[in-house]
Amino acid sequence: MLPTAGTAQTNPPLALEKKIPLGEVSGRIDHLGIDLKRQRLFVAELGNNSVGVVDLAAGKVLRTIAGMLEPQGVAYVPFADNVYVANGGDGSVRVLGGEDLAPVGRIELGNDADNVRVDTPRQHVLVGYGKGSLAVIDPASRSKTNDIRLKAHPEGFQIDQTSAQVFVNVPDAGAIEVVDLGTGGHRSWPMQSLGSNFPMAIDGEGRAILVVFRSPPTLMALSSQDGRVLAKLETCGDADDVFVDAKRHRVYVSCGEGIVDVFEQAGAGYRRLAQIPTVSGARTSLFVSELDRLFVAAPARSGEAAAVWVFRPMP
Repeated sequence: MLPTAGTAQTNPPLALEKKIPLGEVSGRIDHLGIDLKRQRLFVAELGNNSVGVVDLAAGKVLRTIAGMLEPQGVAYVPFADNVYVANGGDGSVRVLGGEDLAPVGRIELGNDADNVRVDTPRQHVLVGYGKGSLAVIDPASRSKTNDIRLKAHPEGFQIDQTSAQVFVNVPDAGAIEVVDLGTGGHRSWPMQSLGSNFPMAIDGEGRAILVVFRSPPTLMALSSQDGRVLAKLETCGDADDVFVDAKRHRVYVSCGEGIVDVFEQAGAGYRRLAQIPTVSGARTSLFVSELDRLFVAAPARSGEAAAVWVFRPMP
C-alpha cells in the first residue's frame, strides 16, 4: 500500500527537516547539482525552462536563471569553477561562471542533451545526448573533444573513478554499456526481461552497480566486474534517481509515485527499510554525503508550490 503523509513509522530512516519553496515554478523538475564551497543547490526546472539556485545556508532561493530550454542535467565542476547545464530542448550545454553564474560558454551537441557527470581524474565533463553518445567536454576550452558512441540514447550513467570505467543505462537497447575511458574498450550487458533502466549508482564498498528499472519497478545490484546479478528486489514506481549512503550502508530510490524507497544492506543483498512519502512527481533527488542530506525535488501540486524537500538521515 502506498504510504501517505500521515503514515506513522517507528524510527524512520529519513526525517523531513524542511521544505525550501522554489517560487513560481511550474511543470516537471529534473536533476539537481551541488556547489559545496558556496552551499548552493542547482535545480533543473525542465518544465519552467529555468535553473533554480538555492542558498542552503539561508534556506531560500537565491535566484532563478531563465532562458534555458528544457534543462535536464546540471553539475558544478569544482576544478573549473563552472556550472554545466544540459538542455534537452535544443541539445545545448550552457556553461555558467561559478561565482556570479553569468554565461561563459555554450556547447552545441545537437539533440537531447541529458545527464551530466564530472570525470575528476581526467578533468573532463561527460554529457549524454542524442541517439547514442556521451560527449567528452574539456572544461579548459569549454569544447567537445570526443564522442563515446553507444547503442541508443543514454539515460543515467556513472563513472567509477577508481577503474576509469563508465557504466551507462541504455534502455532503448535493453542494456547497460560499459566503456573503459582509458583504452576505449566496450562491453554490453543485456537486461533481458527488465526494461526502462533509468537511475544508476555505484556501491563502491560492495563493488556493485545499482540499477533501477521502471518496467517492472525493480532495484538490481550487478557485479561491476562481469554484470552478474547479485541482488534483485521490488521498488517504487517511476524512479529517476538512486543514491548510496555509504556511512549507513543504505540505498535511497526517489520515485514519481510519491515515495523515497529506503533499503539497507543485508548480507550479500539488500532489504527494504522503509518507504518515505513525498508527493506525486517527486522522482528526482540528490544525496550529498558531505552535508549528510537527501534533497528531493517536489513539483507544484494541488495548490502547494514547487519545493526542495530536505531529509536528514536517521540516526
